[in-house]
Amino acid sequence: MALRQDIRFCTTPDGVRLAMALYGSGPPLVRVATWLTHVERDPVSTHTRHWIDELSRGRTYVTYDMRGCGLSSRRVPQVSAEAWVQDLETVVDALGLERFPLLGISQGAAIAVEYARRHPARVSHLILLGGFATSYFSARDPAPRVLEEAEMLIKLVELGWGRASPALRRVFVAKFFPKGSAALQDSFDEYSNLTAEPEMAARCMRVMFSMDVREQARQVTCPTLVLHVSGDQVVTFDQGRRLASLIPASRLVPLPGDNHVPLADDEAWPRVVSEVRAFLGEPDQPGSGPHLTPRQREVLRLVAAGRTDKEVARALGLSPRTVEMHVAGALRALGCATRAEAVHAASQRGWLQG
Repeated sequence: MALRQDIRFCTTPDGVRLAMALYGSGPPLVRVATWLTHVERDPVSTHTRHWIDELSRGRTYVTYDMRGCGLSSRRVPQVSAEAWVQDLETVVDALGLERFPLLGISQGAAIAVEYARRHPARVSHLILLGGFATSYFSARDPAPRVLEEAEMLIKLVELGWGRASPALRRVFVAKFFPKGSAALQDSFDEYSNLTAEPEMAARCMRVMFSMDVREQARQVTCPTLVLHVSGDQVVTFDQGRRLASLIPASRLVPLPGDNHVPLADDEAWPRVVSEVRAFLGEPDQPGSGPHLTPRQREVLRLVAAGRTDKEVARALGLSPRTVEMHVAGALRALGCATRAEAVHAASQRGWLQG
């Protein structure tokens, strides 16, 4: 079932219509848009749904489509890092947000850094995942091979986006989710193909590859959490570490895995959830009760029905090892020693219904 969303629109000073989506209720948490965004598809897409489900618990989770992408205006007068920062300013002003945590993932991390530098009184916490301070074109003395790779990726976008054949887009799917299932790769390919026209996608990539926020990062004053997957093939871990080293009040958390952005079934996802909640001052305090991820509840629901790990794995399209990982995580969260105890505890809380 799709998560309930509140889609709204606002207009930038240069006349671009931006689509926003709000989930949940409570204090706000704003996620910066990237070149692969589509708010209408997020609640049903495998690589985005778990972020919405988790980050809208007890909060109003705000997302929006970048100019030229998703439900936002497709024909825009300007594509630049400055325009992207102004788009973020337009969104938060339209919603009347005075102070809030800001989440920047991948390209969105650089935009978040610049916004936090400009508006230190408005950003309470900065969360960056898979981010960078410099990219292909903005690195110091980039090797010819690096520049050739960047131009090749842009050319693949120009030739492959918006076409029925997914062959060229599969290069990006493989880089974003190298160990993703066939179903996940199909879902991500469909999602990315809907986000933008080839020309717009290429324009976004060229600007993204030219971004440089080294000086801006040194001026960020708010508490900052930097998360980065150790085997990331889109933005290397070294790039994330360099970004963290530039921000005075930052903490770097390495994450296991290879996917650019952790999926709900990844080993890294429970760590992302716990780190973000603790960073925002929302740890599981005594008396507040345990917390299970949506996947942990699904697994326990099948365990309660008498399924073996192999049967649960087949039912959910996971590996038996991943099922074991989710069961172990549920046991820790519930403070239980056995599966039977965990099933009973979750059932008492009404988490195994459905």
